[in-house]
Amino acid sequence: MGMKTRILFNAECPICNAEICHYRSYADRRGISMEFDDLNQTDLSFYGVDQEAAARRLHVFHEGKVISGVSAFAVIWAQLPRYRWLARMVCLPIIHPISTLVYDHILAPILYAMHLRRQRKKTG
Repeated sequence: MGMKTRILFNAECPICNAEICHYRSYADRRGISMEFDDLNQTDLSFYGVDQEAAARRLHVFHEGKVISGVSAFAVIWAQLPRYRWLARMVCLPIIHPISTLVYDHILAPILYAMHLRRQRKKTG
């Protein structure tokens, strides 16, 4: 049997944390084997990213490789029965590039800017 899918996420981001906690709870209730790594408390070298890259987008380690962005969400969703339809949909030839564009150029930058704001508040 292969390694568990590992999800790298920002537990300090209220939106990211809520979503990942939902997936964790869902997976736990169904006995689905996944690991969840808070980017603020894990060795990022496993994922081959630094703190900034980790905070900019979702990363998943699956089947021996690191996947990020929309494709990382698809990996997670494909393993959760309730979300498999979403994984299939987001991987469709027309939908995937559009969803990647929205995530990469709108959603992820907004979440990262919010992260930077929280970091500035913490440091004064």
